[in-house]
Amino acid sequence: MSTLPVEALSTGTARTAAAGAGGERTAAPLAPRARLLPALAAVYRAQLSRARVARIPLLFVATFQSVGIMVLMRGVVDGGAEARAVVAGSSVLVVAFVALNLLAQYFGQLRASGGLDHYATLPVPPAAVVLGAAGAYASFTAPGTVVTAVIGSLLFQLPLTHLWVLAAVVPLAGAALAGLGAALGLLAPRQELATLLGQLGMSAALLLGVLPADRLPGPIGWARDLLPSTYGVEALARTFDAHPDWTAVALDLSVCAAVGVASLAAATWAYRRAAVR
Repeated sequence: MSTLPVEALSTGTARTAAAGAGGERTAAPLAPRARLLPALAAVYRAQLSRARVARIPLLFVATFQSVGIMVLMRGVVDGGAEARAVVAGSSVLVVAFVALNLLAQYFGQLRASGGLDHYATLPVPPAAVVLGAAGAYASFTAPGTVVTAVIGSLLFQLPLTHLWVLAAVVPLAGAALAGLGAALGLLAPRQELATLLGQLGMSAALLLGVLPADRLPGPIGWARDLLPSTYGVEALARTFDAHPDWTAVALDLSVCAAVGVASLAAATWAYRRAAVR
């Protein structure tokens, strides 16, 4: 229960009395909108607590899927640049499974069930809702991504020295893919279509991220360049070299960050559009 100063109570009483005496009614001022960072933290904690029960199954499915792909590719890929591409693509695929696929389904379900109306009544900035949900879903991917990268490195005999770069790859690729997943879920007119788009997006991340770039035909290679997770895959793959080109790694991560900002902005716009309809 909140408390108010005596001066505020007396002032409010005086204004009410004056309004009643004059026969006029004045609208009470609304509460100020919450600031972005506190609102973002509140939404993030709420989403994290909500999905905590499903955390272990999500991690297991995403990780098992990526490890299984690497085991299958081990029969046709021996080493070199192809092995680096397979391990990097499979590791980022864990992020795509959760941040893109499941987030698209979540926002599609939220829109279909009218759950957006709940958030629309709260004095919370739209960016906080999108960023909080995206951050919570992307947070689930970190353990699975690390496990996949370690298993893949051991499987293809790649160095483990520079796997610390995952600390940058996971949040940047997660932001880019989560923004895309949220936008797909919010813009889809039906929940089933949101699920379909999420599945197609994850399939694109699988085919275009895991397969070596030099094995892809020209038009498909151009599509690969448009996929947000590609630059996270490239950055991680470069770190498996004996002497990584850190300038190229930083450039790939910068592009991934820029794409992440753009995709989250698009998701925020899609949220505003869906909340007022």
